[in-house]
Amino acid sequence: MGILSRDARHYQSLLEHQNLHELQIVFAEKDPAQVEDFEHIDILLTDPDLAATIIEHCTNLKWLQSTWAGNKPLFDSTKRDYQLCGVKDVFGSRMREYVFAYLLHFARNVEGFIEAQKSRRWQAPDISYLHGRKLGIMGVGSIGNAVAKTAKDFAMEVHGFTHSSTDCSYVDHYYKLDELENFASKLDYLVCLLPDTQNTRGLVDKVLLDALPEHCVLINAGRGQCINDGALIAALQSNRLRAAVVDVTSEEPLPFEHPFWYTANLYLSQHTAAISEPEDISTIFAANYHRYVNKQGLHYLLDFTKAY
Repeated sequence: MGILSRDARHYQSLLEHQNLHELQIVFAEKDPAQVEDFEHIDILLTDPDLAATIIEHCTNLKWLQSTWAGNKPLFDSTKRDYQLCGVKDVFGSRMREYVFAYLLHFARNVEGFIEAQKSRRWQAPDISYLHGRKLGIMGVGSIGNAVAKTAKDFAMEVHGFTHSSTDCSYVDHYYKLDELENFASKLDYLVCLLPDTQNTRGLVDKVLLDALPEHCVLINAGRGQCINDGALIAALQSNRLRAAVVDVTSEEPLPFEHPFWYTANLYLSQHTAAISEPEDISTIFAANYHRYVNKQGLHYLLDFTKAY
């Protein structure tokens, strides 16, 4: 097998302690240019963007274990004659911490108290609560499920927008594509966790943003391509939206001249909502490796046709 990742040496150390019999690590590199022989690799543990630069040369590849949740670089490749496995069930706890850090920030008006303290004013600013508020989740997969569960712990009403899955017991109401404006019109907070696919690209556009109540806060921690940047900036500048929290952008790193850097009431968090940790990913890899050598179905297989 080969390891191609920015954390390659860390992954190598972790896997060497997993006692994975018959597993031979041929290379562990973070730079594709340092690898000379891809054609004999049958298993690859890799960051998707790095893998996309060499995938066409991996003529003997049988299984690729991605280290990330987002795999668009691999879905964009024409090579599809291998099993591609994603990462699930490790990001939920991190994402709900991220989402609720901001939900509580806005609900309890943390900035208002900071300003009051700066001006030495013993007069509490207006505050609100999450109890009874309506949270919309776009993309109710395993991560969305975790966010929805925490929302119910705060006694929130959860509305889910989905293309397919409708089995989350923490969602009070589900909406489909033809109900998108109705879905948006009811919300106090909207969390976008959608993958980047043909169906989701630019879905959060002027029509959807206009449908949101003016007091609504939008959090995008899915993929930057799901947001129409110009429409979001216009909504914030015209006060048609209270605030937006943007963890992901269509181009990363975000260009220095991009308006997101200086748009009022837009909060950037530099793609840190739910970071892949090698300790978690190596555990997933080890479990899948045992299944692979025993000719069992692999966990978290992705569908090239659906792109998720």
